[in-house]
Amino acid sequence: REQSDNVIPLGTHSKEAEQSVSEPVEKINRWKGIAESDTPLAAALDSLNNAERGFDAKAFLEGAKLAYEAIVLGFAAGDRQMLKSLLSRDVFESFVSAIAEREKKGETVETTFVSIDNATIQDVHLKGKTAQISVEFVSKLITATKDMNGAIIEGSRDKVADVTDIWTFSREVGSKDPSWRVVATEAAE
Repeated sequence: REQSDNVIPLGTHSKEAEQSVSEPVEKINRWKGIAESDTPLAAALDSLNNAERGFDAKAFLEGAKLAYEAIVLGFAAGDRQMLKSLLSRDVFESFVSAIAEREKKGETVETTFVSIDNATIQDVHLKGKTAQISVEFVSKLITATKDMNGAIIEGSRDKVADVTDIWTFSREVGSKDPSWRVVATEAAE
């Protein structure tokens, strides 16, 4: 019986055969659930992974969701110390300015985080040693802004609002500090 060149007989196992079979599958599935294969986003994630060995996009997204919730709640509470550890200097100064303006008017914000319905990586940039990842968050929040007398002047204490934000996280590749900081925020339209 003749063997075809593309048939590996049962009962044999070689490293070459294992590699040739597993490599395309690994490449196809590498960013499964994060990015479609052979897209600019998958290529950008590959570049980031080459620069930062062991980059785990799913773990990154889980951390980004935790940071998003903490920052939204920290902003509402005016928790400058917590915000400082998660935001770049420019974003921190912008948030602190908004908090100070609110405090000057005697306003307070009550925010209840209902859910993050979706978090997806939209874009990845690697410029020199700086990596930036933009994430779109689709969440549900209950937010009410109250004046100094406790009257609601914006939002509602019981109405759930759908919120879509795009936040950009950044860190130096190869840094000993594993923290990603938010360098830009925008409300999606």
